Amino acid sequence: MVRIIKEGKSKEEVSKNDVEVSKIVGDAIKDIEVRGDQAVREYSDKFDKWSPESFRLTEEQIQEIVAKVPEDTIEDIKFAQKNIREFAEAQLASLHDVEVENIPGVILGHKNIPVNSVGCYIPGGRYPMVASAHMSVLTAKVAGVKRVIACTPPINGEVPNATIAAMYLAGADEIYLLGGIQAMAAMAIGTETIELVDMIVGPGNAFVAEAKRQLFGRVGIDLFAGPTETLVVADETADAEMVATDILGQGEHGPTSPGALITTSEKLAYETIEEIERQLKVLPTADVARVSWADYGQVLLVDSLEEAVVEADKLAFEHVEILTENPDYFLENMKNYGCLFLGPETNVAYGDKVIGTNHTLPTKGAARYTGGLWVGKFIKTVTYQKVTPEATAYIGEYAARLCQLENFAGHAEQALLRVRRYGNKK
Repeated sequence: MVRIIKEGKSKEEVSKNDVEVSKIVGDAIKDIEVRGDQAVREYSDKFDKWSPESFRLTEEQIQEIVAKVPEDTIEDIKFAQKNIREFAEAQLASLHDVEVENIPGVILGHKNIPVNSVGCYIPGGRYPMVASAHMSVLTAKVAGVKRVIACTPPINGEVPNATIAAMYLAGADEIYLLGGIQAMAAMAIGTETIELVDMIVGPGNAFVAEAKRQLFGRVGIDLFAGPTETLVVADETADAEMVATDILGQGEHGPTSPGALITTSEKLAYETIEEIERQLKVLPTADVARVSWADYGQVLLVDSLEEAVVEADKLAFEHVEILTENPDYFLENMKNYGCLFLGPETNVAYGDKVIGTNHTLPTKGAARYTGGLWVGKFIKTVTYQKVTPEATAYIGEYAARLCQLENFAGHAEQALLRVRRYGNKK
């Protein structure tokens, strides 16, 4: 039996904000579609106070920016990118082309082909997410994408040097200092100066996420990524300080970032609530984390680990930390999550920044049907078939009858033509 110790806003309350965001984004996309660069420039000036001669950085500008980044920061970026590249390469190695002869003379196969071009969004604002450059640009390049462009907004009118350096080191072919709805629309629709791409990826605020949702179809996307979600599943072996730290550590992303605890220990449940209040008094980002916890924080008390799995799968959160005596139980039994963090030695921040797994992960229940960003997201698995004359006459008779069963006369004639042309004449 589940006891709710603390709950957040209802789905109805949350959806009210979504409607307003959707209209703003829709209007902006239509405007950019009609007026192109002029509209992009006006939105950039309005939202970011940024209207340079060109949003695209030249090679000379990029080199000047990279040169301003401290060497130890460059080394840290390279360390993270090495880990992410190696894991992405291992994922790529798991993908194989297939060809089989399932009936004599019938060859069926599939090929894995990278998409031609990708646009990567790297968020800025209060939290310039340097790591998103590794996760998107670098992963796309490992997948074999020929043209990878990257957009990031200026921060208070300034160039985010470290983010630009990370984009460059990750292998971006074009870098634009451009953010928000205008960046997503420009990449997906194309303008006079920005050639459109086949796919857009990357996290962002509510407006960026909604832009991605509305642009899906005319371009591919990685996944629908909403506010960061963090679930901690813990038993009596966990301590409240770690649980509280790990929930608030992600709650600082934004005021709508859900944080939850599912535990078999009533003592831990109440101690965690107390510890969160204590930490909020000293956390530098408490102004944001306090709101996310108050409005979206949850604490559920369950009777068993089996029940914890059931409730965790219902939430289907982006990040799930397992602080139990036997973390592997959840690896073996949980089905719905973006990424699992098994044991107290690891945490979500490792995945966000450095360890090698990708930090662009499903939110808002999407973990029920998709995983996060990986090399496979940038690759199309396409099929082909080849058939010998003898085999087509054999297959054609079956195909014709099945087409006629569905009243598709034209389909049937395609098959019957092959039967007449390649079959034995009687």
